[in-house]
Amino acid sequence: MKVLLVVMDDQRVILDRLYEQIRQNLQSCVLVRLEKAQQLHLARVLLEQDYTSFDRVVIFSRLKRLRRQLAVLRGIPGLIFLEHDACQNYMVDSKYRGAYSRFYRRLPWVRVLVSGAAVARRLSAEGVDAVFVSKGYDEQMFSNLGGVRDIEAAFLGSIKGDAYSPRRQVLDAIAAQTELLVTRTRSGAEYQVMLNRIRIFVSADVGMGEFMIKNFEAMACGCVLLAWDQGDEGAALGFEDGRNVLFYDSADAAVEKIRQLRADPQLAARIANAGQALAEQHFTFKRVGHDLARAIELPLRPWPGLGFWQRGWLRLRYGLRI
Repeated sequence: MKVLLVVMDDQRVILDRLYEQIRQNLQSCVLVRLEKAQQLHLARVLLEQDYTSFDRVVIFSRLKRLRRQLAVLRGIPGLIFLEHDACQNYMVDSKYRGAYSRFYRRLPWVRVLVSGAAVARRLSAEGVDAVFVSKGYDEQMFSNLGGVRDIEAAFLGSIKGDAYSPRRQVLDAIAAQTELLVTRTRSGAEYQVMLNRIRIFVSADVGMGEFMIKNFEAMACGCVLLAWDQGDEGAALGFEDGRNVLFYDSADAAVEKIRQLRADPQLAARIANAGQALAEQHFTFKRVGHDLARAIELPLRPWPGLGFWQRGWLRLRYGLRI
């Protein structure tokens, strides 16, 4: 099978190894990295790559850059989307609430590789060919360095913007009751070193319905993961409260569990070790890349084709011959 993998080249999270693992697990895969401006003009990229010669075209981009290119996307028979943001489809305060459903329903033959189990179930119930493949972490970048953990509890990441308002509120409430560092770092080595200084990583994916990449990175670096309870999503990942993670559903509950961990260092060590083992077994980019490749190779729904006028428009407007 011949696959064209078109990805963003402007991610804060460094996903180079994930792309490489997908490529290595496919018989033939051409990887194309696009800047923001290029993502807005996919027709040019498709022409340059002779996209009709590929069995699958996998696109990893932002919905805001894709939804105005429906005419072009309808002309791709073997189309698959790699999707890490579809949780916004069901977030009450998200400006993209319902937008992913509307977009994918207009492309009924495509497959969507979704990073949340609950999101995949909900999209599937709406008629979308959604397949769950979890997020993960770069095992060559993130690991437990075995050093001194001089930061008791912390969150690393963004709290700006409307989408992160619930996260900010919960973190502020926790910080008002106990010592909690909330900050950001640069991606890469600085971020890894900081994670290795933290004993308890307080994740706050409030209202998102799934766990962000930083959860897996923190676990891999040997932190105790104290995560917002996402219901059945945790079970889908093998997260077990009190064994390899700790869950909380309010600021007060988080503060109580931080105090519990401080009072029982052996418990903290057991949970951290079990969480690290889970991450190393199931969530490395090597494992996730393999799973994505297998999902890409699965048979797709039949492409409905294009009408005469649709073909003519794509040829005149974009130079696409289908």
